Amino acid sequence: MSQSDPNLYDYWPYEGRPKITWPGGKKLAFWIAPNIEYYEFNPPPNPKRQAWPRGNPDITGYSQRAWGNTVGHWRMMDLFDKYGLRGSISLSIGLIDHHPEIIEAVAARNWEFFSHGIYNTRFSYEMTEAQERAVLADSIRSVEAATGQRIRGYLAPALTHTERTLDLVAEHDFWYSCDLFQDDQPQPLKTRTGKLVSLPYSLEVNDVITYSVQGWSPARYTDILKRHFDQLLKEGERSGTVMCIPLHAYLVSQPHRLDPFEDALRHICAHRDDVWFATGAEIAGFFRDNYWDAAIADIAARGDARPGTGFSGPSSEEKA
Repeated sequence: MSQSDPNLYDYWPYEGRPKITWPGGKKLAFWIAPNIEYYEFNPPPNPKRQAWPRGNPDITGYSQRAWGNTVGHWRMMDLFDKYGLRGSISLSIGLIDHHPEIIEAVAARNWEFFSHGIYNTRFSYEMTEAQERAVLADSIRSVEAATGQRIRGYLAPALTHTERTLDLVAEHDFWYSCDLFQDDQPQPLKTRTGKLVSLPYSLEVNDVITYSVQGWSPARYTDILKRHFDQLLKEGERSGTVMCIPLHAYLVSQPHRLDPFEDALRHICAHRDDVWFATGAEIAGFFRDNYWDAAIADIAARGDARPGTGFSGPSSEEKA
């Protein structure tokens, strides 16, 4: 039997929700998520997806991403330092072994780490439950050993999932997932255990979409970032919103792109009186502690709560 949707979250209309007020009365919670990834040159094949779109192995794609770790990331850190911004690192956990200098530099700045799988060339497709559990356990253990930090967020490698992924993430006491794009505010996810928050992590302002997919100019990307921010800040006057900028050093840190991107950061940082500059874990933790119960109650009061959890709700045939 097929389901009408995966039932990972309940429909929750935007208008009329319980008001969110971020710490200090801020209207918008802003977090920035640099992806520090490691791509294997000749990864093992996956039956559902090829690691390198141009064919495996791809020395051109490999070297471009290597540039991001060798040059681009350091350029990005300098820019964030200039504006006093802390990143939330979407980390390919294997990079701890390949480039420990990056881990040390990030940890020294008190940035957050969260898991982006082991390698961005190892997809969740076809993983067994034991393999997924091993990835999560290794992520927690490896980052804690390298930095002392307990990671709380998860972004599936290359946005690949199984039907059990989010349940396992919640079971391992993660606080948030970046894998869903259904909202501009945090929302409770329907997992068997835990309190897993869907934290806004945008595809629309992700530099992979901007540069690799859409082929936009740096000036256009800057304009989009400003417009995105201005609209969310305006709506945040009624109830707190979230803006995330996901970044990849091999893209945004190219010499011709960095200065226009700084213009967007300058615009956002000029609104410090209204913006909570936070990490993903800080935003998710605040929502869990202060608004989780109100969100669940509001969904139920609207009559929109459906039985079951992800991939286990009633099928469309059963509803009929």
